[in-house]
Amino acid sequence: MPYFDAASAAPLHPVARQALLAALDEGWADPARLYREGRRARLLLDAAREAAAEAVGCRPDELVFTSSGTTAVHAGIAGALSGRRRVGRHLAHSAVEHSSVLHAAAAHEADGGSVTEVPVDRSGAVDPAVYGGALRADTALACLQSANHEVGTEQPVAEVGALCAEAGVPLLVDAAQSLGWGPVPAGWSLLTASAHKWGGPAGVGLLAVRKGVRFAPRGPAGERESGRAPGFENLPAIVAAAASLRAVRAEAAAEAVRLRALVDRVRSVVAERVPDVEVVGDPERRLPHLVTFSCLYVDGETLLHELDRREFSVSSGSSCTSSTLTPSHVLRAMGVLSEGNIRVSLPPGTAGADVDRFLEVLPGVVAEVRERLGAPAAPLSPPRSPAPAASLVVDALGRRCPIPVIELAKVIGEVPVGATVTVLADDEAARLDIPAWCEMRGQEYVGEEPADRGSAYVVRRLG
Repeated sequence: MPYFDAASAAPLHPVARQALLAALDEGWADPARLYREGRRARLLLDAAREAAAEAVGCRPDELVFTSSGTTAVHAGIAGALSGRRRVGRHLAHSAVEHSSVLHAAAAHEADGGSVTEVPVDRSGAVDPAVYGGALRADTALACLQSANHEVGTEQPVAEVGALCAEAGVPLLVDAAQSLGWGPVPAGWSLLTASAHKWGGPAGVGLLAVRKGVRFAPRGPAGERESGRAPGFENLPAIVAAAASLRAVRAEAAAEAVRLRALVDRVRSVVAERVPDVEVVGDPERRLPHLVTFSCLYVDGETLLHELDRREFSVSSGSSCTSSTLTPSHVLRAMGVLSEGNIRVSLPPGTAGADVDRFLEVLPGVVAEVRERLGAPAAPLSPPRSPAPAASLVVDALGRRCPIPVIELAKVIGEVPVGATVTVLADDEAARLDIPAWCEMRGQEYVGEEPADRGSAYVVRRLG
């Protein structure tokens, strides 16, 4: 069964499996002890730290291992904010950061700090000048991911890092999605990553803090990992994480070329074979293995189930938000279509034949789901009466997207050019998908108005 969700968790790399099994036998003792078994464990831990630091591009004494990537992010943000509290309590981050950054920012704001969310363009990238403008005299920390976890767009880390350095603000880079593919560009002060994203075992994160960055760990102090990651190290998993990071890096250049070609094929073939689809994310400045697209008039959850029945494992938007009824915060920030959203992220070793079969199956699955939901087959439905109505109101209250958009598409042809259709909806996704439909269909989105329940979305027919 083809597994196309490496952005959530990559399959365990063979080197990780071998290193894990070996370390279970050799690295079970306490590396802080001076007897033979402890010294052996310490040698394994030191070697793992050196290998990980080499991949990150930092000194071994600047890097600690945590219990997860999320823990690394939370510890990094909290420690930097605490260490620089005399400067101020302002935090800046992009609108498309991983939920771990957003949760840490929300906790900081609830504790009395201030937060600025930097917007992104339709490709999901920040403008370095806009990001630089968000930095203030009281900015204690800036956060920017190296590449987006949902759409694959790479961020201008070097440019933003230079602006942060000029302003005297440390930059924390979440490199969870990109570290397995290569080093992060220079300019960061703190860096976090997660082993299960590159084929290491789950439960291992990395936190690197450059020398000279003011950093004060929050919470009870610990004796291990420089006091920045309390608790006994999971040494076998750490050894496997470091070994697999070195292995995937050695394979990354060749595999990136191969997977980029497969993803380019997905991007082009999906746009050709599936009507009313929007491929999102930067087409060039992106991760080599990831592509995201949204299909109009389709329920993403149903689409995922149908593809799973045909033995394809894909995800919809972010794994952190796909279980909720609200659209992905990343797609919302980009202003792109969210309904029928599919993320394909290919693990190393993916066979081209599996990608070809996916592209053969997908159009029929999308058509089947659209037919089941009663989506219109043509861009504009013919008028049901000789005299078109001056305006129409569509009541889609209590109905989840894509139904409000489908109902809009069914009746837009029943009003004359220049007239409006008002859609009443209380599904949060309608706020994003109705404007996106207008852009795809060449209609005018007039705006949102308050209603007794939900919101009224006004659309003017242009043609």
